Amino acid sequence: PCLSCWTVVLCRSLTLCASPASDIAGGIVGQDVTFCRKTSRSSTSHEQQSSQQRWLQNRLQPPPGCVCPWQLSYGCGHPTYPPVVSRVVGGDDVRANSWPWQASLQYLSGNRYYHTCGGTLISNQWVLTAAHCIGRFTYRVYLGKHSLNSADEKGSVAIAPAKIIVHEQWDSYRIRNDIALIKLQTAVQFSDTIQAACLPPAGDVLPNGFPCYVTGWGRLWTGGPVADILQQALLPVVDYATCSQPDWWGDLVTEKMVCAGGDGLLASCNGDSGGPLNCQRSDGTWDVQGVVSFGSSLGCNYPKKPSVFTRVASYIDWINKVMASN
Repeated sequence: PCLSCWTVVLCRSLTLCASPASDIAGGIVGQDVTFCRKTSRSSTSHEQQSSQQRWLQNRLQPPPGCVCPWQLSYGCGHPTYPPVVSRVVGGDDVRANSWPWQASLQYLSGNRYYHTCGGTLISNQWVLTAAHCIGRFTYRVYLGKHSLNSADEKGSVAIAPAKIIVHEQWDSYRIRNDIALIKLQTAVQFSDTIQAACLPPAGDVLPNGFPCYVTGWGRLWTGGPVADILQQALLPVVDYATCSQPDWWGDLVTEKMVCAGGDGLLASCNGDSGGPLNCQRSDGTWDVQGVVSFGSSLGCNYPKKPSVFTRVASYIDWINKVMASN
């Protein structure tokens, strides 16, 4: 039901249009619909933005079965409970529900589900994860979780996939195009515990040293136990010029990947795969800039072997195409 030009522009582009620093304008020409005009925070008051959003909500209604985040009063990348972040190095238990787009991808074994990978909710019905996380299992996606070992957490929900689309050029040997999308069987209702992350602008490249945070329930250290409470760790971006040096990752990395970390202290680890690299824009919203892809076989936190992520900004067209056609 979400295949019209209306939904392609609105449902897909909310991350570009519905942030506090955006000015939303709409116009209808036949079946063509809205356009978005970016303005600075200083040139558009909060009252003007709210008025424009109300105008849009009142006059433009989606096709049956299509629910957009703005209808539910939640935009992308703005947690109700902001994460406690600093430039201090250290992996920590997160503030509960402060990364409300974090998903746990779980597989069925016997009569129980087990966490295998992370994921990122990017709309009310789509979750972004890594291609290498997908196998021949029965899966479910758990949203709104804080403690994996706590059953029936308030505000959490488990939803089965309707479709899983792995990138058609996924190369497991060279670890290229390590990205997949999961369409949920039912659209999730956004709440204080479940919200979507923003997608970055296509082609976006963060500068060396830019502070980002990896989140997940992966192993707490190489060979260590899997986390029960969702963890976060500060991982500064390592630019391609550095990460592709022979004593770093060399030609194993491409410009369609993001490197982050590499100090030998903090990194993503087994079980974090598929989860987000969260990076904050200047206006305070959070983008999912990366999808956890791979690390060193020498250990999760090996010096000069930073965590490597699929660069989401390199796949915006692919993401939009998959979401619009499914």
